[in-house]
Amino acid sequence: MWYNIAADLVVVIHLLFIGFVVGGVFLAWRWPRIVWVHLPAVVYGALVEFVGFTCPLTLLENELRSRAGAAGYRGGFIAHYLVKVIYPPGLTRGMQIGLGVLVLLVAVAGYWGFLRRHAPGQLAGAVRKP
Repeated sequence: MWYNIAADLVVVIHLLFIGFVVGGVFLAWRWPRIVWVHLPAVVYGALVEFVGFTCPLTLLENELRSRAGAAGYRGGFIAHYLVKVIYPPGLTRGMQIGLGVLVLLVAVAGYWGFLRRHAPGQLAGAVRKP
């Protein structure tokens, strides 16, 4: 039972991470220091899509489900949980690359807006001038 709960918690964390990768730049508009955590997350998220490797959170969830006596799943988190909801059946390599491009486009648009709102000196923690 505890392994199932832990696996479910990993799913929640995974969803939150994906949400952060896609939309975290907009949090940075309010809290600029988030940029230093968001940029590596975007790079990692895009690499997962472009290179096609399995995220460690997926591996952890599968291991926890296996220890709970349930079967894990093949493929990645997006293919297992989100494709059925967001995409038509059958995630192709082209769709996966498209996801990576979409993540990068959202990040570029978000950082463009971020830079328009914040002076470069604020990223280093400088005090706003009146």
